Amino acid sequence: MRTLDNRNHMTPSRFVPWALVWLLAACAPALDWREVRPAGGDIKLLLPCKPEHQTRSVKLGPDSVRLTLHACNAAGATWALAFGDMAEPGQVGPALDELLASNQRNLSGGDPETLPLKVEGATPHPQSRRVRFTGRMPDGRQVNVEVAVFARGMRVYQATLLGERVEAEAVQTFFGNLRPGS
Repeated sequence: MRTLDNRNHMTPSRFVPWALVWLLAACAPALDWREVRPAGGDIKLLLPCKPEHQTRSVKLGPDSVRLTLHACNAAGATWALAFGDMAEPGQVGPALDELLASNQRNLSGGDPETLPLKVEGATPHPQSRRVRFTGRMPDGRQVNVEVAVFARGMRVYQATLLGERVEAEAVQTFFGNLRPGS
């Protein structure tokens, strides 16, 4: 069994703040929706800006997973999709739970409100869900956060939208157009 070097290994709690700072570095003034098919993601979605991407090793449960993040900033909000492949089917549920929990922990999130989640092409899974909560950025700013976690087979996905204020129509466009397997 190979031992991981902790200096090059990121846990979800270390990955999310790093990603949030990176994602919030720039803001675009308007929403310019475009269809995006991230390489290796087996998913189609609409984003209001051109995404950048990074891949990091993240600890989800007992194993390390290569998590790829595609994200952009528009209209004062961050729009992001992360995905990674689990080694075994039994790891999918705990990974979905950990993705959501680490997001809420890292943003000092309040009590989450559960929202409806319907993702065409996703594998039905009891831990798939969408939540909304209010949190705080590392600099103390308050943000509204919506997160959806779901799976297709052994690939887990996390779609995240965070900002001070986001129009309801834009939220629906983002979450309503996630299409795994496309």
